[in-house]
Parts: sequence; C-alpha cells; structure tokens
Amino acid sequence: MIFLYSACLFSFIDGHLVNIHAYELTTGSFSLCVAGQLDPEQTGFITVENFTSLAEHHELQLDPSKLEMLLALVQSNEHGHVCYQELIELLNSKRSSSFRRAIANGRRTLQREILLDETGLGVYKRFVRYVAYEILPCETDRRWYFHQNRLCPPPVFMAVITIVQIMVFMCYGVMLNKWVLQTYQPDFMKSPLVYHPGHRAQIWRFFSYMFMHVGLEQLGFNALLQLMIGVPLEMVHGILRISLLYMAGVIAGSLTVSITDMRAPVVGGSGGVYALCSAHLANVVMNWAGMKCPYKLLRMILALVCMSSEVGRAVWLRFSPPLPSSGPQPSFMAHLSGAVVGISMGLLILRSYEESLHKQCSWWVLIFSFVTFLLFAIFWNIFAYELLGVQIPPPP
Repeated sequence: MIFLYSACLFSFIDGHLVNIHAYELTTGSFSLCVAGQLDPEQTGFITVENFTSLAEHHELQLDPSKLEMLLALVQSNEHGHVCYQELIELLNSKRSSSFRRAIANGRRTLQREILLDETGLGVYKRFVRYVAYEILPCETDRRWYFHQNRLCPPPVFMAVITIVQIMVFMCYGVMLNKWVLQTYQPDFMKSPLVYHPGHRAQIWRFFSYMFMHVGLEQLGFNALLQLMIGVPLEMVHGILRISLLYMAGVIAGSLTVSITDMRAPVVGGSGGVYALCSAHLANVVMNWAGMKCPYKLLRMILALVCMSSEVGRAVWLRFSPPLPSSGPQPSFMAHLSGAVVGISMGLLILRSYEESLHKQCSWWVLIFSFVTFLLFAIFWNIFAYELLGVQIPPPP
C-alpha cells in the first residue's frame, strides 16, 4: 500500500524521493490534482491499477531496471495494494524479499534483451558485465547491478589486504633470506603477528596471523583467490558484507585452532580465503541453472581440486614436517573453519543481494550461533588449557 501523506506528497525521479510541491514549482507539469486522481476517496492508499498507470505513463525518466522492478511489484500483488515501505526501499536501491518472490513467481516477462547482447560498451562496463555474470545467478539481478553500478566506492578491502600480505611476506623473506617454508626459521615464529598458543593473551594475534604465510606457495594461492574471487564479490555485495565475511573466517580460524589443535600456531589468511571461496562455490551450486559464467563445471572442479590440495598440503606440513623444527608446525584447522563460515554465513550473504540482512530470521540465528561460538572459545582459552594440562611448547 502506498500511503499518501497529506502534509507531504512524493514523486519519484531516478531512484530518489522528491517533494511534489517542489517539483511542481520547477516544472509546472505535476499538479496536486494527480493526488486526487490516484486517491479520489482520500483513503490514504493507491490501488494497483492507479499505480500501474502512474508507473507506465509518467513523463519522468526512471532507471529501466527500477521501472521493471516497480512493475514486477505491482503485478505480483494479490491484495490490490502496493506497500509503501517496499516502494521506498526500491527507490533507495534496497529490495525486500517480496521483489525476489515477484521475480521467482514468473509473473512478468523481461522485455529487453539480455545483458550479454548489449553492444558499444567501454572497457570498464564490459568488466562490470563480466563480474555480474560471474557472481549473480539471476538476469534481473545482473541487469540491476549493471545499471546501478558506480566506481565509488572501489573494492579496496581485498586489494589492501592482499598488498599488506605481500609486503609483510617480502619483509620477512629479506630478513630471513628464505622464501619457502619460512616457519622452520626460529626468527619467523618470533614475529608479533603469528598466533602462538603461548601468546594467547595477546588478542591481536587472533587476527594478525592472516598477514603471515608459510611461504611463497601459500601466499600466491591466497592472493590469487582473494583477487579473482574476493574483488568481484566485493564489487557486487559491498565492502561491509565481504569484509565481515572475510574477518569472520579469520577469527573463526584462529579460535578453532585454539580449541581443536591446542599446541599448534597459525599463519596465513586461509580462514578468510576459504570463507569467501566456499560461500561463492556453494552459491554457484545452489543456483546452477541460473549461473551463466563460462566453463562453470570445469572451473568448479579445478577450484575444489586446488582447495583440497592446499588443505592436504597443510595437513602434511602439520604432521610430517619435511625439515627439523623446534615446535609444532601451523595447523590446518583454519582452512576447515573458514569453509564452515562460508557455507553458513557467507552463503546467506551472497544470496541476499541488495536485501536487508537484519530483516531475515536466519541471519540472526547465524549471528547468535557465531557469538555463542566466540564466547565458548574465549572461556576455553581462559580455562581449558590449565584444566586439561596441555603441554604448550615454549613461545619463541
């Protein structure tokens, strides 16, 4: 239902709400008699028929994607009214679940050509179109993203994380004169960034370990995935959601190691990387028919093989170190916990493109579960090591 407030009537222009009185003063083409035509009985509501006429015949230029969504909202309505709040969310580029249901129910047809058929695009817009087909499973979502995409803000989070990781690795590589299996150097484990069970009281280590890596092979693998998957995800879903998912994987990784592999240190950003990758792969599988990225089966198999190989390599280094070492080698549990975060929290984030997470019950269930895990891990780190008599290797 669209509420017509008597004190302030609204019109819509290219995704923004403006006061009808102000618009009338500037153009003279929209008068208050329109309100009488749309709501002749002064009920405070606009019927579907009147709203359809307004959306189809108004003389203002709306974004084509938003006009399509307005018509989808109207055509999917079963009660003869249109919700005002849903209209506000749409015009502010936020779509509620009712819009997604309108598309899923198939109550409208897409009149325009598919996005792949558009010609005359510049280099950046072709890249945006490529990202849309890589990440989004629905043609309407892809067109919506393509038309409303702006370069600002740029996807800086994954780029900054990757650059810092490379700089830290190069600094330690020069200091240690070693570029592979750096963890076998005693000085490497003395870094204030590495998570070590003997330094659990230094809380920042539960996060900062993501900047350290075993060697060039682990850094290259993580950096490649962060740029190839993380950057497109950040372009579509925004810096807040993707940074939250990445950091949730990182903190879950170190805390899981502190619970399940209590004597082992942790290095590398694999917890965050596996959270992003597993979320994206799960989203592709669950929307297999809608995903139009080329060679998706081959790429899926290749990604799973590479991720499994990296986990297998981490297990091998943990239990069968190729070189003598002064203590346990870094744990592999961060990879697995990151994947769990991605399949649970990450999948919900990726399936909620431009939908409000806080309005979904499943989001709050996940937040409650994650907070419960955090509290359990905190108490475990405070009390369990002493109660279980775990023999922690001396910190370097």
